[in-house]
Parts: sequence; C-alpha cells; structure tokens
Amino acid sequence: MFQSDSNISRKKPTYFREHQEALYKSLEDKHATVEVDHSDPLATRMTLNMGPQHPATHGVLRVLMELDGEVITKCRLDTGYLHRGIEKMAENKTYQEFMPYTDRMDYLSPYSNNVALCLAVEKIANMEIPERATYIRMICCELSRISSHLLWLGTMIMDAGALSFFLWTFREREKLYDIFDEVAGHRFTVSHSRIGGVNNDFTPVAEEKIRKFIREFPDELKGWHKILDRNRIFVDRNNGVGAIGHVEGIAIGLAGPSLRATGIAYDIRTFEPYMLYDQMDFMVPTRTEGDNLARYYCRMEEMAESVRIIEQCFEKMPKKGPIRVDDAKKSYPSKDEVYYSMEGLIHDFMMTDTGICPPAGAECYHAIEAPKGELGFYIQSDGTGHPWRLKINSPSFSNLQGLETILDGEMVADTVVVIGGLDPVMGDSDK
Repeated sequence: MFQSDSNISRKKPTYFREHQEALYKSLEDKHATVEVDHSDPLATRMTLNMGPQHPATHGVLRVLMELDGEVITKCRLDTGYLHRGIEKMAENKTYQEFMPYTDRMDYLSPYSNNVALCLAVEKIANMEIPERATYIRMICCELSRISSHLLWLGTMIMDAGALSFFLWTFREREKLYDIFDEVAGHRFTVSHSRIGGVNNDFTPVAEEKIRKFIREFPDELKGWHKILDRNRIFVDRNNGVGAIGHVEGIAIGLAGPSLRATGIAYDIRTFEPYMLYDQMDFMVPTRTEGDNLARYYCRMEEMAESVRIIEQCFEKMPKKGPIRVDDAKKSYPSKDEVYYSMEGLIHDFMMTDTGICPPAGAECYHAIEAPKGELGFYIQSDGTGHPWRLKINSPSFSNLQGLETILDGEMVADTVVVIGGLDPVMGDSDK
C-alpha cells in the first residue's frame, strides 16, 4: 500500500549529515553563520519562549530564542515582570525608612544591600562611623557573600541534574541564617545596618557562632571541590559552555564573578576600597576562560577568601567601642536614651519623621562589591530628609545584558546552566 520514495530516503541522511557538520562548525566559531536551505521542508526554524513562568528562569525572566535544530541562532531577553518601582518609592521615604526595602532587592544577600545604601547616604552627609561598626558591617557582608554563593552553588548544580548539593549547601545556609538571627533578630531580611552605624553590637553567642562557622566551613568547601572538580558530568556540562571574552565582557558591562571569570581582576574592594578593605589581605579570584566552569571556580574561591577576611576582621576589631554615630541630627539615639530621657525620645521622633538631611544640591554615587558585582546608589539631595532622586546600579541587571551575547550559538539544553552560571536575581534586576 505504501510505496517508498527512493529519492527522499537517500536525501534525509545526506541533508542531516551536512547540516549537522555546519552546526558543529558554528559551535566552534559562534560568530560563524550557518547556511540553511529554507526551501527544504526539513530546514525549519522554531521560536521558543522560555519563561516568564519557567522555574529555571527564576520565575519572572522571559528568554525568547530562535532555534535552528538544537542551536540558538538568536536570543532576546524580556525583563520587567517583577518591576515594583522601588527607586520611586525611595524618593517618597526618608533614607532610613527606605533601607529595609533594599533587603528585597537581591534578597539572597540583603546585608550587602543595606550597607551599600547606608554608605551612600553617609558619603553625601559627610559622616564618619565608628571603627567597630565598620568591622561588624564587613563581617556580615562577607557572611552574606558566602550565603549568596551557597545558594548559587546548590541551584546551579541542581539545574545540571544533581539534587544532593542543593541540600548540602542549604545545610550551611541554615547555619548562616541562625547567625543573622542572633545578630539582627531576623533570619532573612535582616535590616541590621543603620545610617551612622549598626543597630546593635555582636552578642557573645553571635560572635562564637561566627567563629565556629569560619572554622568548619573551609573543610566543607574542600569536600565540595573534591566532588566537583573532577566530576566528568559536571565538568563536561560547564567546560566551554557560555564562554565570553574579556573585551565583550567589558563592552557589555558584566560585573562581579562573571567579569572576573573573563580575566579582568576588577573588584571594588581593591580598586576603590571602602570601609576598611584596604587593610585586609585577600586575593581576587580570576580566570581567563570566560565560560561557566570559570565562573564556578571564581565563586568557590571567593567563599574561601571571605573566610580569610572575616578572620582578619576579628583580629583587628576593637574589643569595645561605639557602634553608631553619637549625633542626634544624623543617627538614631540608643534605646536607653529613648526610654529614659525626654531629649532622646524627641530625637527618635525627629529622626523617624524627618530623618537625616544632606546639604541641598549635593549628589553622590557610592558602590560596593556585592556578591554578584557592583551595587551602587546614586543620590541627589534637595536638603530634605528624603532624596530628590535615587537610582540603583544593580549587578543582576548588568550581568543579564550579557546573556543575549553568551547564548547566541549555544545549545538550547545549555540555557538553564548558563543562566544559573550568571546567577541573576530578578528582584535585583527589576527594580
């Protein structure tokens, strides 16, 4: 009943063999074009929407891809699904009122966001904070960096097909949550930093928990290196995948580990030191390959360097001292003053109602090295207690700009791993 067409039966293997050879060549040179005969019914291209409801795109990122077989020929991003107008909110609140909102940006490292805003306000208001408060901030920022990288490690490897690592990394994050709970009274959105210092000092219990963590964590990190560094599946899944050169990385605006994995050892803690990082002895992990495996090595080594920084902070931190600026016009008074003196109560009310008032016409930009890269706040003041303009330079948005370039020429199966390697947080991107 069915008659075979000898021409078609011979044509299929020939077409697919030649077409696959052209695709493999384009993978070696991602800028090479693949000549496809579109008149052939087998040479069709498909447009694929990944997200914004896809869990691998962090829930609210839409990746629009044009596929030629299993190769991405063109990729476009569509962001903004989580937009909340946070910059406009900042212009209608006092500086201290806005600080808890920064916890909800990169919610995997809320403490870094708090410190970035406070440093920007302190810069525009010409404030010097106590030394002990600075060391407390640095310790908590490095713990926040480790916590963020731990979640990246667990989820990225889970995207590559291994569930156990997700459980192991979250076990360590639980220890950090317990530390932040002891330090700030909150496990997740801590809101511990204050304009002019910090809310409260380390308790003996908190300090002991931190010391215990930095004693034990390096052994965990070494164990993970032994499992992953020579794991054939993991290495093959990431080696050469999502590669980008340092010239493209700079032109696009990559930040943090994504940029340092291309060979550019740019870290704001060393290039433009803030707080007391210029007194710390630490390395800036850098790779030259620019692929997903290089980004893995950079972040793993950064966690080890964060432990070194915390150890040095404990060595150099004054045993006692003030933790907040002693100026009622610039910072909240202590609760002892509020509860037991009328002047303290009045100053607390004024700080809540009006807040700190930087000079009219002043403007500043201050950036820190957040776990994902450069996190900066630009502030314009009109002399009142809330900013006239406030803009945020977020690292997740900067790194997502590179995704279109990185994915072009890659296999569609590598999309999830590449997104995980860049480690974007959409709350940080969609401000």
